[in-house]
Amino acid sequence: MNEFVYTDIFDTKGIEYIIVIVFLLLIIPFWIMLNRPLNLKAKVSKAVGVLSEQILRIPQGLFFSKNHTWTHLEKSGLARIGMDDLLLHLTGGVEIEYLRDQQEKVKKGEPIVRINQDGKNLVIASPISGEIDCVHSSLEQDPGAIIEDPYKSWLFKIKPDKWREETTGCYLAADATEWAKTELARFKDFVAETLTQTSGSLAVVLQEGGELTDHPLAEMNKDVWNDFQVKFLDA
Repeated sequence: MNEFVYTDIFDTKGIEYIIVIVFLLLIIPFWIMLNRPLNLKAKVSKAVGVLSEQILRIPQGLFFSKNHTWTHLEKSGLARIGMDDLLLHLTGGVEIEYLRDQQEKVKKGEPIVRINQDGKNLVIASPISGEIDCVHSSLEQDPGAIIEDPYKSWLFKIKPDKWREETTGCYLAADATEWAKTELARFKDFVAETLTQTSGSLAVVLQEGGELTDHPLAEMNKDVWNDFQVKFLDA
């Protein structure tokens, strides 16, 4: 009978196998992160206060209007409307002033809300026509909620008059994502042109590499807000 022979793993290749296993365990988390580059970049952008297309929230089931509002038709037949994430990333924290009340009729393009910040303001127009069924008035007392989630924190619920007709020109799904990218690029051009015409410094709203700081309009004066109104919200 052959005698049992004890072999110490560390006297063979065992230690090398252990090193390889430990190496693989360490590299797996990095491999996972590398396969999620957009999510990682978005987190980095938020951490350093950079406004980039990767951090924009653009739900794919909403209709986005050119005046930076959105609308969504509920099963009840009512349409929620609100402001999009890009607009709020541009302005930063704002106070909300409702210009319309429950049971009022509103037409597409008519003012419904004014947002205010340190004496500067922008007027937000309705993306659709109809009768106002509900006003989310709690946002006047807690305006920070709309920054946290601009799609949960809607402004009004409206019974639409011409839903299909008036949402034809809106952006949906992938088109909405591409439009938001275009608008962000257009805003960069707006910033460069505006601050070149004034004595402002690009360093206030642009970081090294040409990236926008988050909430760039917060650093700009009332005249710039008025110009932004005309070029981005009244178009």
